[in-house]
Amino acid sequence: MPERALSFGTVAAAYERYRPGYPAELFDLVAEYAAEQAGGPVRTALEIGAGTGKATRLFAGRGVAVTATDPDAAMLAELRRHAPGNVRTVRAAFEELPPDGPYDLVYAAAALHWTDPVGRWRRVAELLRPGGVFACFGGPVQLADPELAEAVRVVRAPFLASDDVPSPDGTPPERALQWPGTELHRSEWFDQVQQLVLPRMLTMAAAEYLGHLSTVSAYLLLPEDTRAEVFRRILAVLPERVALEADITVHLARRR
Repeated sequence: MPERALSFGTVAAAYERYRPGYPAELFDLVAEYAAEQAGGPVRTALEIGAGTGKATRLFAGRGVAVTATDPDAAMLAELRRHAPGNVRTVRAAFEELPPDGPYDLVYAAAALHWTDPVGRWRRVAELLRPGGVFACFGGPVQLADPELAEAVRVVRAPFLASDDVPSPDGTPPERALQWPGTELHRSEWFDQVQQLVLPRMLTMAAAEYLGHLSTVSAYLLLPEDTRAEVFRRILAVLPERVALEADITVHLARRR
């Protein structure tokens, strides 16, 4: 996992170009939870694994003072090109962050699975004020057509069995409560755990979809020539445009 977690800097510009951003409804959902469960608005936030700032801009654009953290200098450089003035950046892995805060909100956008599970929730809690909110959100971008998804799997299989990131705690995909909600429910630091899904469908050109795949860690770890061959084979089975399921699963919890 550490190698995959640090693989994105080489494609920071592509990550910014091809990864989808986050809708305004996501901020509204987090803000409503904070108002109901934490008793106030979100004014300050720390972001874990901010990458190029897809989620950073959502929260900072609504007036939240965001401290965006990431271990990769190239990703943070890309973030700074697009971030508004109320964003502070810190180059550090989550486990290396100095004591800071406390914040109203700590959140991770498709990044929490890269953090060390040992002491994870204690570290999150230490960054939050009592009653502060933790939010985690993300989800795979998958081909909506099952037959097309199977065709891609077949041509990819000789080189890569799967491009998914497995559940960090082994929770099967058919289980109602998914990770990290499973861990939050067991944590002594958090309560009022909620899991919600924001449905989302996207369409993009086949070349753009390959651009998205070029930012997925499983492909980034392949040798360059192998990766090029995989993408050539995938492109050969794709139509001109593809429909994608990109639902956002959101987990929310309150620090005790």
